Amino acid sequence: MSDGSSSNSIVIIIIMFIIASQLPQKQKQSNSRCLCAIGWANVHSLVEFTNIKCEVVDPDFCNFEYCYLKSVNRTYKYFMLKVNLYKTPVTKVKVNFAIYNFANGYKPFLYNVTVDGCKFLRNPKSNPIAGYVYGFFKDFSNINHSCPYDHDLVVDKLTTDLFNQRMKYLLPFPEGKYLFQMNWMAYDTIRAVFKIYIQVS
Repeated sequence: MSDGSSSNSIVIIIIMFIIASQLPQKQKQSNSRCLCAIGWANVHSLVEFTNIKCEVVDPDFCNFEYCYLKSVNRTYKYFMLKVNLYKTPVTKVKVNFAIYNFANGYKPFLYNVTVDGCKFLRNPKSNPIAGYVYGFFKDFSNINHSCPYDHDLVVDKLTTDLFNQRMKYLLPFPEGKYLFQMNWMAYDTIRAVFKIYIQVS
């Protein structure tokens, strides 16, 4: 096994143990086989963005200048968004991130975590799950430093290519429909919600 494959396997094992440790005991037992399958199966994922939604909860605090999904052709899609901040500098940020799987409606899948964004960005290696999520957009965004934030927030042309790489090789996902939801909080109050809907085949 190559060094790269070994590293990916170690990361997957670590994340699986972290996820399992956060589940209630009954849920641990019922999901143990599922977690093992996800961790070790040779899953060949193809990711497609199906929709995105951006919701402003507090329009006095922020607003989405734009938020859209662009389909260039049948195989190439990307999304872009820009958040205008009205009360800067922002010195206290938390992010709640959850994944949902569609099964007669969207149901919680694997984990739902909340992290202190300022502390995490000072040390991105401190939380493997948050690091996995952050890895999806960090190279396409100016959300690349710790607090304070005194500028608008941008995600620029994030494509399905990166999602394919991370959801195929780093933490494989089984086929299905998924919702990735992020609740952005400042000073312990939800200010905006971002949702991206994904099809894995």
